[in-house]
Amino acid sequence: MLKLLKQLRRKEWMMAILCAVLVLGQIYFDLRLPDYMSNLTVLIKSPDSTMSDILQTGAEMLGCTLASAVLCVICGFLTAKVAAGFGASVRESVFNKIADFGQQEMMSFSVPSLINRTTNDITQIQMLVAMGLQILIKSPIMAVWAIIKIVNKSWTLSAITAGFVVALLVLMLLIIGIVVPRFRKVQKLVDKINSVARENLTGINVVHAYNAEEYQNEKFEEGNVALMKTQLFNQRAFALLMPSVTLAMNALSLVIYWVGAALVNNVSAADTALRLTTFSDIVVFGTYATYVIMSIMMMVMIIMLIPAAQVSAQRVNAVLDTKLSLQEGTKTDAPEQGTVEFRNVSFHYPSSDKDVLCNISFTAKQGETVAFIGATGSGKTTLVSLIARFYDATSGQVLVDGQDVREYTFDALYDRIGYVTQKAILFSGDIRENVLFGESRAEASEDNVRQALDLAQATEFVEKLPGGIEAPIAEGGTNVSGGQKQRISIARALARKPEILVFDDSFSALDYRTDAKLRAGLEERLKHTTRLIVAQRIGTIRNADKIIVLDEGRAVGVGTHEELMQSCPVYQEIARSQLSKEELEA
Repeated sequence: MLKLLKQLRRKEWMMAILCAVLVLGQIYFDLRLPDYMSNLTVLIKSPDSTMSDILQTGAEMLGCTLASAVLCVICGFLTAKVAAGFGASVRESVFNKIADFGQQEMMSFSVPSLINRTTNDITQIQMLVAMGLQILIKSPIMAVWAIIKIVNKSWTLSAITAGFVVALLVLMLLIIGIVVPRFRKVQKLVDKINSVARENLTGINVVHAYNAEEYQNEKFEEGNVALMKTQLFNQRAFALLMPSVTLAMNALSLVIYWVGAALVNNVSAADTALRLTTFSDIVVFGTYATYVIMSIMMMVMIIMLIPAAQVSAQRVNAVLDTKLSLQEGTKTDAPEQGTVEFRNVSFHYPSSDKDVLCNISFTAKQGETVAFIGATGSGKTTLVSLIARFYDATSGQVLVDGQDVREYTFDALYDRIGYVTQKAILFSGDIRENVLFGESRAEASEDNVRQALDLAQATEFVEKLPGGIEAPIAEGGTNVSGGQKQRISIARALARKPEILVFDDSFSALDYRTDAKLRAGLEERLKHTTRLIVAQRIGTIRNADKIIVLDEGRAVGVGTHEELMQSCPVYQEIARSQLSKEELEA
């Protein structure tokens, strides 16, 4: 928790310090009231006191109360601003950190867990800051100050008060020790529920199509019931605290007045002044003792938030403290343009020791079309993801423009590459915003958007939409078809005007006619752009300058379509499964 306080900005630190000063002022005025009560008691019992003296004392008590109330309102305003600013600062830091995550870090944290940490966990911490700035400062200081005020008035009553305080503190520590581990479990269960809910909402059409509503409900109910039982245990444990403090406060008052009455009776009736002073001290002692218990009651309120906030702080710190596996280089320039080279590249995922790629070597020169084909799971997507540096090669080198990708700054590397993912991803906004998404060296102009859409064979359907390139796109592109979504995704890569285009099975959602027109347009208008294409259809890649056939992570064939038809059994098998006898003979 203390590590996160570093996120407070200078302005918020100043407000927090001012708030602490105001809390001290509140305590001062609150603890002045028992002294006035003592004076008032003496005035009422004294035969020579006047009404004006009593009214003056009452007015001073009212002034202290109003001063305390004004300070409390100002302090509440400041704490709200500090907590809101703190929450915004931490949330920004977490979001920026997650934005820098590579695939390895994303696999370490689930997406629902990261969403939960960015929202619910930070809200828990923010609530603690909002309440803690007042209560965590006020309650212990008030308790200590009140104890100092009463400790010399009666050792007997002080010992009784100390006994009640110790008993309550032991009960609090015991409950906290039991509940804190279960709060960690609560956050994990919330992550699980978020995961099930997100999965269900994302695949709602499949759930309906397979009549799996009951199955999904049971999955959700399992996590929901586990969360409910854990939360019930925590809340029942905390439910003991407040009644215990209330009981202690009332019981302490009764004991103080009971013992105090005995102390007053022990004073001789003839000694009126001493008897009055003792009675006054008992009244003041009872009030101060009540302040001590009230301080503990305030601590109970905040302690009910501390375990959840502490667990949330640990989860947020786990994100902020994550060491990024991909370290940015320093170079922005390169000796070549539009080239990609793999030198004996092998790769395995961090969670496995088995190589997904093994000793891959090839070179793509500027303007060439290099294609990758192979069975599902042969490593095609993994291979091209190394070019965009979603992962770093386990061994060997991946070079872009003659330089190791690990030596580039991220901006310099991604300015050179236009990457079209296997699954088309669109963002809420309009078509223009999606095509010009992100930053690049290309001009962010309407002409650039229209050229990219035209080359991606998307102009035909975009012009029919209400608003054209300003037609709205729903989150995830759910209001356009799969083929339309894929073409907008391709246009986004083309609008960057990169040196190297990477298509990760990006033509699979296109019909054969659109596929052919798109490839012809790329060949005609982007002659100096290097194209790397992952494909399942031989028709998409048969005219490539170089085809690399992958089988279980190894390159088992490299050459043109005609050469591979003569020399590569794996390629021949794929061709026979897709092409007719006449096409094979041709």
